[in-house]
Amino acid sequence: MRRWLLLLTLLFTTNLLAVDATLKIEKDVEQRARIALVDGSEQHDEKFFGILLADLKISGHFLADSNVHQGSFSGAFIDPKLKGQDYVLKYKLLMGDGTKLFIQLLRASDGMMLYKKSYSIPSAAKMPFVAHKAISDINAYLKYPDISWINRYVVYTRYTGKQKSEIVLADYTFNYQKPIIRGGLNVFPKWADAQQRALYYTSYKGVLPTLYKINIYTGQKSTILSSEGMLVCSDVSKDYSKLLLTMAPNGQADIYELDLATGAKKRVTKFDGIDVNGKYVDDDKSIVFISNRLGYANVFRKAIDSAAVSPVVYHGRNNNACDTYDDKVVYSSRESSNSFGRNQFNLYLTSSHGGDTRPLTTTGTNQFPRFSPDGSVVLYIKHSGGGSAIGYINLDSSQSLLFPISINKIQSIDW
Repeated sequence: MRRWLLLLTLLFTTNLLAVDATLKIEKDVEQRARIALVDGSEQHDEKFFGILLADLKISGHFLADSNVHQGSFSGAFIDPKLKGQDYVLKYKLLMGDGTKLFIQLLRASDGMMLYKKSYSIPSAAKMPFVAHKAISDINAYLKYPDISWINRYVVYTRYTGKQKSEIVLADYTFNYQKPIIRGGLNVFPKWADAQQRALYYTSYKGVLPTLYKINIYTGQKSTILSSEGMLVCSDVSKDYSKLLLTMAPNGQADIYELDLATGAKKRVTKFDGIDVNGKYVDDDKSIVFISNRLGYANVFRKAIDSAAVSPVVYHGRNNNACDTYDDKVVYSSRESSNSFGRNQFNLYLTSSHGGDTRPLTTTGTNQFPRFSPDGSVVLYIKHSGGGSAIGYINLDSSQSLLFPISINKIQSIDW
């Protein structure tokens, strides 16, 4: 097991240290709506204001005024200095045992109220989700392309000691974090449904690595299967009926497809080397995966029912992580020469069928790329200059945001 964990560590792990705040906006698109926030709360909450601001910016649909404006929540009064905005979002936040939020969207030119809503959640810790829901609702009211991905959980594994880890839920900014699975070595969480009610994960607690499915609300857990060597669920089919697994029952890691209804396993790759991290593409008829069949880690593609294998990436000597959405592929490529120790990794966007490749990052160590459910945004972990952050790149607007994190070591992440 130690051999496989070392392999998986090389392929998937990055060290995350204490960080300084960073926030970067790469590109402005002037078609965006200008909007200012007016805080009508009794006490201004800087963290909440920052989350609202980040939600507006990463949506790609708003040009948000970053200045703090405070004023009355009620009434149609608009400060004359805000008349140049398209919209003014007034809000009142009440924090105590829970979180309550009241919002009003006003037309800046004449103070006409366009939209209002209130939110209540019996948890102060979940305050970030209230902010995300309010901004996604306003975005929907204005009929902009959907940004409901900001309401989703991010799930990740962090090491807590020797042979110990815990699986944690977070909001996309990591301002909310809650461990949900503790005890032993529990790794590779993967969402099992669109509603994020259940997830798959691998436990190394017993004699054999075992894949479980757990309902995060009820705690109900079922065993999917166990296997010698290693066992990782790397992807779930669009209809949630099949899983792509990395297994090594015969000593070498290969990609298998598991039919959940019948329990039948199909070996998808057959290589006397390392094939891992299978991801569905092309309407689940093909997979993209990482293999060392050229002597170094690279991204390859094959149809599930065909033996032919072809490379997807033609540059770099260590392309060791990838994710897919339809025919889009995002991958991490090492761009420094050290075989061990700190290296620079950048993210690239390409197609499973070849064609143009677009760099998404240019500095630091960028790993764990994951597409949003609609494929419009890429999540990743960035380590640069002694700090670490969770990053997001809006592929349509080219805007990016970095949220600082101070987690010792992330093992894997899903969104």
